[in-house]
Amino acid sequence: MARKPADQTVDREDILWAAADVLQRNGYDATTMKDIAAQVNLTAASLYHHFPNKDFLLLNVLEFGMGLAIEKLEKIAASEMSNAEKLEAMIRFHVVTITSNVAMGTAMVFEIRPLLNANPGKRYGGEKFTKEFAARRDRFFVRRDYFEGLFRNVLLGGIAADEFRQVDASTVTRAILGAHNWIGVWFRAGGRLSGEEVADVMVDTWLSALKN
Repeated sequence: MARKPADQTVDREDILWAAADVLQRNGYDATTMKDIAAQVNLTAASLYHHFPNKDFLLLNVLEFGMGLAIEKLEKIAASEMSNAEKLEAMIRFHVVTITSNVAMGTAMVFEIRPLLNANPGKRYGGEKFTKEFAARRDRFFVRRDYFEGLFRNVLLGGIAADEFRQVDASTVTRAILGAHNWIGVWFRAGGRLSGEEVADVMVDTWLSALKN
């Protein structure tokens, strides 16, 4: 099948999902822009039309995944539910999202180091690229901290309301998110448990451990 030319309209989100799939299969270092372009039937030139280089494409993938998660979690956190109900909903959403989108979930874990080490300006265009990339990368990590904070604040609220026992909220939050993130490594669609059933296990485990 012929590749689409550079000026043909293409859905940006399709490119980001495709990039996550390729990154999961190959890893960042072994992935090329040509690999990602082929995944959505584009020419490599077309992909460069949308993203200046692989580092920027990786950053866009991670920004996209984080944005989708935060949008939903904010709604749960702002709801009228009890803190225990909020935590259950947040855990369930996080786990089901990871098991439904394993490639994006694993990118959020394994591609952080390449993001930290990336220096696109050095390779692709000088100081302008370096400053732009660095600023956006910093914003991504601020957003990641905010994402973590949504869980931590619900835990703190539950402790204050005597819904949860006294725990170190920061440590427990990181334990919860670390366990969830690792699901993307071992989960297999069609395996013994569905994503929803894995979420049931996580909800039962964490809430049983936290409730008074």
